[in-house]
Amino acid sequence: MPHHTPLIETIVAGIGLAFLLGALANRLRLSPLVGYLIAGVLVGPHTPGFVADQTLAPELAEIGVILLMFGVGLHFSLKDLMSVKAIAIPGALVQIGFATLLGMALAWAMGWGLGAGIVFGLALSVASTVVLLRALEERRILETDRGRIAVGWLIVEDLAMVLALVLLPAVAGLLGGKGADGTTAQGAPAILEALAITLAKVAGFVALMLVVGRRLVPWILHHIAHTGSRELFRLSVLAIALGVAYGAASLFGVSFALGAFFAGMVMSESDLSQQAAAEAMPLRDAFAVLFFVSVGMLFDPMIVLHDPLPMLAVLLIILVGKSIAALLIVRAFKHPMGTALTISASLAQIGEFSFILASLGLSLGLLPKEGQDLILAGAILSILANPLIFVAVDRFGPRLERRATTTATVEVPTPAEPEDDLPMTTQTDHAVIVGHGRVGSVISEALREDGWPILVIEDRREVVEALRERNIAVIRGNAAAPPVLAAANLAAARCLFVAIPDAFEAGQIVQQARAQRADLEILARAHSDAEIEHLRACGATATVMGEREIGLGMVARAKETAAASAKAGVSPASGSTPGTDAGEAPALPG
Repeated sequence: MPHHTPLIETIVAGIGLAFLLGALANRLRLSPLVGYLIAGVLVGPHTPGFVADQTLAPELAEIGVILLMFGVGLHFSLKDLMSVKAIAIPGALVQIGFATLLGMALAWAMGWGLGAGIVFGLALSVASTVVLLRALEERRILETDRGRIAVGWLIVEDLAMVLALVLLPAVAGLLGGKGADGTTAQGAPAILEALAITLAKVAGFVALMLVVGRRLVPWILHHIAHTGSRELFRLSVLAIALGVAYGAASLFGVSFALGAFFAGMVMSESDLSQQAAAEAMPLRDAFAVLFFVSVGMLFDPMIVLHDPLPMLAVLLIILVGKSIAALLIVRAFKHPMGTALTISASLAQIGEFSFILASLGLSLGLLPKEGQDLILAGAILSILANPLIFVAVDRFGPRLERRATTTATVEVPTPAEPEDDLPMTTQTDHAVIVGHGRVGSVISEALREDGWPILVIEDRREVVEALRERNIAVIRGNAAAPPVLAAANLAAARCLFVAIPDAFEAGQIVQQARAQRADLEILARAHSDAEIEHLRACGATATVMGEREIGLGMVARAKETAAASAKAGVSPASGSTPGTDAGEAPALPG
């Protein structure tokens, strides 16, 4: 190669190998994350062959975390965040404390000091942002109550870890290590000073975003949108996401992830938030893959053979200890068993903050190298095991929920998150409408005017609440989930309208509906000829392509205008009547 190009080599090797192994994992009905992690192991320094740049890979992965948290912020408003504070704040703090104590006990058993135990326990207590969000997105529960609680829980964990990262250098000398500058910490005054500075910085950043950002960011988006340039709009979204995240870290000491989250949250105040999310998604997914590759590069497979018992203990803390603690906490707050199982499964892994804590602990002389290796191995193995935990929850969760709950409702005027065992609606000869956005709302209004009984399936809480206020029957959940679609009683339905814009998800719904009833009239929405063919292959009776209908409508309107003009004796081309000069204004009627 004529030039040394480590950046290109890292991106090509990481994404290319992740694609191949991710596709193989998907073929074997495993999560693609497994393939991404193995790709990282193969390009890492602990396996023979090509070794990717170990400095560039984590930085590229950080961009993925920024864009991922930015997307979450776009769909997670301040109202949603405050709505789960009652459980997210105490729940996350108690779970962090319990997991830290378990880690400290294991460190003490291995003969480590107090400082090593605290760092080790904290690293085992915090879940990975990327893994948690990917798990929720794959199951389409990110915007449900349980998804909001999980994300709120994670935000509290991130805030606690930001505080720990600032305080550790100050207290390192007291715990047997060294300060960030290599000197011994100065005791309680230094700790209090560091705490006050951290809280002031976080409060300043949040205040700036809520007061200034909530006005400035939507204003910028609207003015860029008015230019009519999609390229500039996409660039403005990325510039805001990356710029706010970097500014938060540089000026306020807040993590990139939290800075990006607040950037997305204030951008959600704009009417263009959905378009912004769509523009950022492709780049977000690509860099999120590099995050998993970079984690895999850190893993030394030999740690499993060298320290099997400590490794097993670490996995038990992550997979069992944290999960049981989260389950009991959520249940103590009177939330459904389904929510408790989802939260406990989501948190049964560790990730990016664990790596940062381990590196800081090692640099401060608090954590031995063996501790960092165990944390990395625990992260890799727990991320690999996390999809299996969700499979177990999907399989055994409904049985546990039936034992824990005796009543459940579908068409009630109070918001409730979708359950895995919903009761079937008693409606018959009704129209089922999946999605109540721009298209679904038009369908529902037209059918109601004609007196049709309707049942809406929608997963957005605010839409569900608005429908229930209007006494419209609604099931809250994702229609791609079999229990949700089964609750719509398709066997007795008149027809099914699939009005969501995602053709792949719509195809899954159509397939399930056709499997439930072979003669059901299924009308689906498409945006291209390829989507029409896909939906027809899945079993749709008929599909409507919006762009085609718009074009036909415009042509029909033009023909009507031309016919009316010809009937009145007006030339549509010149706008003049016969016998009138081209330069003369046409006579006005009447």
